[in-house]
Formats: sequence, structure tokens, C-alpha cells
Amino acid sequence: MNENDSSLGGTPTPALRVVGASFSYGQKSALEDINFELAAGEAVALIGPNGSGKSTLLKGILGLITRVAGTVEVLGEPTAPNGTVGYVPQTDELDPEFPITLEQVVLMGRYRSLGWLRLPGKQDRAMAAKALDAVGLTNLAKTRFGELSGGQQQRGLLARAIASGPRLLLLDEPFNGLDRENRDALVGTVKRLKADGVAVLVSTHDLELAREVCEDVLLLNGSQVAFGPRDDVLSLENVQRTFTSVGVELDEHTVVVPGHSGH
Repeated sequence: MNENDSSLGGTPTPALRVVGASFSYGQKSALEDINFELAAGEAVALIGPNGSGKSTLLKGILGLITRVAGTVEVLGEPTAPNGTVGYVPQTDELDPEFPITLEQVVLMGRYRSLGWLRLPGKQDRAMAAKALDAVGLTNLAKTRFGELSGGQQQRGLLARAIASGPRLLLLDEPFNGLDRENRDALVGTVKRLKADGVAVLVSTHDLELAREVCEDVLLLNGSQVAFGPRDDVLSLENVQRTFTSVGVELDEHTVVVPGHSGH
């Protein structure tokens, strides 16, 4: 049983619970009436067209945009306990020309627990080294971040999130544009994190990925279209309801949108 069990009847507390949540950017509604739970050691795939609210939901969970209705609980708390949530955004603001090594980037994941007045210590460096090993980049620790391939940089950003020791990991399109080697390395990392009890919420267009690492799927298009077990939710009917503006086909790997691939 998960260490985060509730005292009432021994029911495990979800890593993430979202109930009737709606989010907005200023006066503009961005996402409405979202309801789902995510258990420790499991993963949920967020799937929907561009602009459907996938990134909005991740930012809403982090408290980066306004929640106008409903509740969001992380480990049973209305505000995420410090250091319990890791986040890998779709685009990162790190300047590839900035003279910083991969190891230093990963150490950034320790800053929240360090505070601003304390330098990284032995334990922090050990956590960073463990995170680099988890993504298979130990041999590149001293390499300047900007010299890494795009896929290696993405794995490095995942290592930065892992270094904080999160209980919940939010990934925004982490597999976009990756070659097979880097994609498989990321899949392996996510599986190992789940085995260690980390809950993962991942935004993706890759149905092969969803089937490989996610127990549940949440379909979005401005509001919740469907949520539930992967094989039940990923029906052609549900996908067509989600991708309403285009004709779609569904094979065992991807949603096929005319004129595009891998969406």
C-alpha cells in the first residue's frame, strides 16, 4: 500500500485529484470542468488538438494560471507540498549559448529545496548524479548543455525535474521531434519512475506512447471529452469527438490527421 495512505479506511490518497476545475487567462476561459484522479505509480496521457488545453491544465495544476472553479489537490493538499511536483515544459527558456554544463542544469532541480542562501552540497550532487543516471546521460555530465542534441537536452530537462525527488511529474509534449533512441530512453525513464511510485501526467500526440506507459487517458478539447482506462477511452468515436475540426483515422500508434503525421 502506498505510504501516502489515508487514515480513513486505508484508502490511498491520489497523487493528483482534479474536481470540476476550470481555468482562464484573464477574462478568457481556457479550459472547463475537468475531473480526474491520478494514483501514485501510474500515468495519465493528455491527448487533444493544438490549443485544446493540455498545457493549460499542466500550468493550472502548478498554479501558474488562474483556476476559476473547482479544486486541485496534490497528495491531498490544495497547495503542492514543496518539492513534490516536477515539471518539464514544452519549451524551455534556457539559452543554448549560455555556458552551463548539463550537470549544472540538472542541479537547478535542487534549488527549490536549497533556497537561495545555500550552495549545493554532497547530497544535492548525489541526487543530480542519480537523475543523470536515470536518463542515461552520466557520461555527458560535464558537456555544455548547448552542445547536446535536441533529444539529449530534453532528457537533461527531465533529469532536472527528477533531481527534486518529485512525487508527481508533469510532462508537456516531451517526445516531440525525438529520434527513436532518445524516445526509447525517455520511455524507459518514465517506466522506472512509475515503478518507484512517481505519478506521471504527460501531454502527447503519440498513441503508441500512451499505450506503452499510461494506464488512463484524458481527452481534451477546451473541456473534458473523456477520461478513463486507456483501451476504453482510445476509441475512434472518442478521438473523432476530440479532433472535431479535421477528419481522423486511428491506427495502433497514432491519430492520423490529413496532411500531418504523428498528431
